Amino acid sequence: MPYVRTPRLAGALISVLALALAATGCAGQDSPDAPRGKQQQSAKAAADRVEPLAGKPEPAMPVTVDSADGRRVTIENADRVVPLTGSLNEIVFTLGLGDRVVARDITATFEQAEKLPVVTRAHDVSAESVLSLRPSVVLAETSTGPAEAIDQIRDAGIPLVVVEPAKGLADVGKRIERVAEILGVEEQGAELKKRTEARITAVQKKIPAREGEKPRVAFLYVRGSAAVYLIGGAQSGAVSLLEAAGAVDAGKESGLNKDFTPITSEALAKAAPDAILVMTKGLQSVDGVDGLVKIPGVAQTPAGMDRRVVSIEDGVLLNYGPRTDQVLASIVEQLYADKGAAS
Repeated sequence: MPYVRTPRLAGALISVLALALAATGCAGQDSPDAPRGKQQQSAKAAADRVEPLAGKPEPAMPVTVDSADGRRVTIENADRVVPLTGSLNEIVFTLGLGDRVVARDITATFEQAEKLPVVTRAHDVSAESVLSLRPSVVLAETSTGPAEAIDQIRDAGIPLVVVEPAKGLADVGKRIERVAEILGVEEQGAELKKRTEARITAVQKKIPAREGEKPRVAFLYVRGSAAVYLIGGAQSGAVSLLEAAGAVDAGKESGLNKDFTPITSEALAKAAPDAILVMTKGLQSVDGVDGLVKIPGVAQTPAGMDRRVVSIEDGVLLNYGPRTDQVLASIVEQLYADKGAAS
């Protein structure tokens, strides 16, 4: 399965995970040892479809906007949209503009986009593939590359707008509004922001009440066939989700300040997680929970001893977009599976 690119897995991590692409096989079936089957199914369901707003918006064009890379870009129409990340695809479709999207990134995993041509190779954009689709506007993120491909698209006269990636729950509404502004549907952006934030708030109200310390959760990025085993720190992108779920990010709390750090027994012992958060395909790549606890140090943690694993679909976990409430609900459901729901 191709490496799942997200804005969080950037910088130095990109070079490590690029190696995983060649070595990681496609894991198309659920692991026979998938944790908490019912909860895992709900996590996967969250990745299958998006829920567009009602109606068919008509973009108000032209618009001129500031790109995150310092340029001023004018978009004449939004007839043929190419979002270069799965997260941006998700927002455009949910705004009700899915019929205008002509391509997708490999990380756009939801059902409505699955038949669109893919314009990325591994974690790189193919400028030739993008240009062949005659887009009227291209949406990218600051982590989108390579730079040569971005320049080639712009040199062809295609309006390309770079959007800042979301780093946490506080960015969800702003990001939706930003994409809506670029595509000339600001009214729909305000509506989607309101709906998404309300749903996130509703999930948080259902988090079971607990006495004592908050559960400690370590976010592990694993790709077994490529021997990639990393623990998330303060910059992994998962911190905001875990805190919203009433938990503590064990990597951050143990002093890991970077995005990801190679897993060691010492690092896991210091983090001492009560539960482990992983991406679904990562869990499959190590043969489920049985394989996960064989990673040095995992079995000795409270999470490993209790086999408490929270698994979320790769293509939705760190998107911070219109389906973040579903991601948060699945984390809460799995994390507090034996604690009951709050009244």
